[in-house]
Amino acid sequence: MADAEVAVLIVGGGPVGLTARALLQRWGVRALLVEKHRELSPFPRSRLVNVRSMEIYRQLGLAARITADAFAPEYGRIRFRDTLCDRDFATAAMIGVNAPVPESPVTGVVTSQDRLEPTLLAAADTRVRFGVELIDLAEETDSVVALLADHQRGDETRVRARYVLAADGANSSVRQLLGIDTTGPGAMGGFTTVVFDADLDRWCAHQPAGVYFTAHGLFAPLYPERGWAWFVPTPEDAARADWPDLLSRAISPSAEVQADVLRVQHWVMNAFVAERFRHGRILLAGDAAHAVPIVGGLGMNAGIADVHNLCWKLAGVLHGWAEPGLLESYETERQPVAHLTLRQAVANTQLLLQVQNRRREQRRTGEAVPVNVELPWSERYFAQLDLVLGVTYHSNAVLTDDSTRPEPSDTGTDHIPTAEPGRRMSHLWLTPNRSTLDAFGEWFTLLTPDPTHWEQQSTAPWPLHIEALPDEHTDLCGLRPYGALLIRPDGHIGARWRHRPSSDATLRHALTAISGSATRDSSAPDGTSHC
Repeated sequence: MADAEVAVLIVGGGPVGLTARALLQRWGVRALLVEKHRELSPFPRSRLVNVRSMEIYRQLGLAARITADAFAPEYGRIRFRDTLCDRDFATAAMIGVNAPVPESPVTGVVTSQDRLEPTLLAAADTRVRFGVELIDLAEETDSVVALLADHQRGDETRVRARYVLAADGANSSVRQLLGIDTTGPGAMGGFTTVVFDADLDRWCAHQPAGVYFTAHGLFAPLYPERGWAWFVPTPEDAARADWPDLLSRAISPSAEVQADVLRVQHWVMNAFVAERFRHGRILLAGDAAHAVPIVGGLGMNAGIADVHNLCWKLAGVLHGWAEPGLLESYETERQPVAHLTLRQAVANTQLLLQVQNRRREQRRTGEAVPVNVELPWSERYFAQLDLVLGVTYHSNAVLTDDSTRPEPSDTGTDHIPTAEPGRRMSHLWLTPNRSTLDAFGEWFTLLTPDPTHWEQQSTAPWPLHIEALPDEHTDLCGLRPYGALLIRPDGHIGARWRHRPSSDATLRHALTAISGSATRDSSAPDGTSHC
């Protein structure tokens, strides 16, 4: 017998697990989160909350708080230097972070993971157990029994959960217990993060940046009020390394810099995608499902998008208005995104190394070193807006129409908003201060220039809100005066009707098909598949 029962057991207390907890609470789902460490991580780790993640946090009412704790927009820039104390030889903006973009009502921010996590922890009041490790799982017909060990107290408990959401990192215990393999390069090398305090204002205050790439490692300011981190390949004899001395010489071989080392953490940069994101009632998210190199800040944000995709589906199944088959769409939709994200992160890494290698070769050969080095990418390269805003889902939870799908750009850079089914619904202003994205929540949303007609259709038991779409947006959405867009709770378009539907059951049939409650028939008279 289990000691407790919960609807969802979340394994892992990082940003992905904490975001899932907040989302599930909004959906009225009782969850328990367990984290093997005894407290939130004191290390900065991820450094960027991108535009799409901030849209999700806006939906949760957290965006303003996260922005208040983050760096000012001018820190949304990367700078290349020979040493931290030298002048820039190249620089590039982080588009969507350094300033607003028309594609979204929010702006991404530079902030440290240890500054973000307390905000996410406070965003829900469902139970959290720190210092508790999942050590075994037993799948049953209608539940999963997890064996949890509290090492400090020396006891073990069993929890029965309807579903388990594993967000326990790249070395996921859950993934290993399930025997799920991974594909990709794997471990890409050992790295060390050195957290330190130093007065570097005379070199950096007048040229702020979220990241400084140097020939001696990557430097990043941690918090608006203080603190720095140095990321560097781990030396062979790391246990005997004189970190204060190494750090001082990395900052500048010539300038006298007093640096106070506070913490040192060794870690492995991984690059892989799990072969499966689901095993029965157990689902993988975040780094447990896909680990990507840190360059470009894609990893944590991809995990946040994972749980945004997954949690409404779990809620629908648990509340009874969706069938368990809906959960199959999670892997179908998110695994291709994970592979695309991994390819982009590897490309980012190679391009950054190319910049430093070119500079190093110039200095080694003694040739005249130019004042500036031309970057091997456009100014918009690190925007990656199409990668984070232009994802198109293809699954049974999307009803296709006769759209012509644009091919994604090789770099995921230039984002062209469309109202194609499967795409994230574009940001459009419904009123001067209210975006289309603000209309989405714990419900399906129908956007239409003709709410009266659609309000007559029966949609129980699905949660549905109907919103009037201003006339100036109908052409952008590919709609005629009586058409409509059906938006899923994760903000992706589930169905589109360009014209007035031929049946009063159209909307009900669409919700039935998207929620997995019935097999979709492309020849159905309601016209939900081909509009």
